[in-house]
Amino acid sequence: SSRTVLSNISNIQRRPQVVGKIKKEDGVALEEKAPLNKGLGRMVSQSNLISDVQLKTTKIIPAYQDIADVEVPINAMINSFTELEVDDIDLEDLGNPTLCAEYLKDIYKYMNKLERRLEPSDYMAHQAEINFKMRSILVDWLIQVQSRFNLLQETLYLTIYIIDRYLSKQNVKRAELQLEGVTAMLIASKYEEMYAPEIGDFVYITDNAYSKEKIRQMEQKMLKTCEYDFSNPLCLHFLRRNSKAGAVDAQKHTLAKYLMELTLVEYEFITKLPSEIAAAALYLALKLIDDSNWTPTLAHYSGYTEDEILSTVSKLSILTLSMDNSKYQAVKNKYSASKFLRISLIPQLKGHILSKFAERN
Repeated sequence: SSRTVLSNISNIQRRPQVVGKIKKEDGVALEEKAPLNKGLGRMVSQSNLISDVQLKTTKIIPAYQDIADVEVPINAMINSFTELEVDDIDLEDLGNPTLCAEYLKDIYKYMNKLERRLEPSDYMAHQAEINFKMRSILVDWLIQVQSRFNLLQETLYLTIYIIDRYLSKQNVKRAELQLEGVTAMLIASKYEEMYAPEIGDFVYITDNAYSKEKIRQMEQKMLKTCEYDFSNPLCLHFLRRNSKAGAVDAQKHTLAKYLMELTLVEYEFITKLPSEIAAAALYLALKLIDDSNWTPTLAHYSGYTEDEILSTVSKLSILTLSMDNSKYQAVKNKYSASKFLRISLIPQLKGHILSKFAERN
């Protein structure tokens, strides 16, 4: 094939491809998007490959809460906030059947339980052929694929979750890591998208490294390993609730989304609960934009006090400051676009407030 691969596993940093002229808008130099390279390249030779090792797994059967019979009187909901120093952010939505305000508190309580049951484990210790860098290369590439296919943010987050959940239970060969990645995105697309990409699209984007049949076989294997359960809550679900609780504007919400997405590439964050990452990202966004406080209302609806998230905020600050020298630029490039308010280019991401939080680690 005449098409070039995205990169190889050596992690050698190359200058990004630039197509077309350099544009300047609002004093910021922007590059026109280069064509997306297909494939991660040959990760290893076919020698030294190990056989798949089937690990013993414990079957998890979620105790789903039946909310069909739950009825919360409106007066009881209003009175429940009279003794608390928090605002009832659902009060104006009561009686609106499309917003389900009467059930939201029970729904998020259930989501908090569910995120703990389906949490991926720290799996790199038992992976013989892959490592942290290989995972980061894969995720960075998948973020580019998500942008090129115009997939939902939920699809991207679910893709990375499926990858980590599968790797928590199965050993994967280096040569099959990209196959596992595109198959996870195929599954996530079917779960989240109205019009999911076809298998042939993923064959093309991998530069024909894998056939349709290979992807189908991996899909069956991943579905069985994950027990067909992809109902885990995502960071996005919690961030939207927190942003409503904080009455934040678009800039703060978008900055929190950027900070959250940076954590997808870093293996260090896989054992952090989605709700904690969402709370830490919004906390840091509030501090960077206008030094807003973490109010009792935010603490109540996020489930985290300021002290409980400061450790994660510190790790997130270190990660954000490292982006200028990072090999993995997909998230930063994505959020430099006008549709994301060019949020990855704001000066606060290099300022003293971020450095102050990073030093607390």
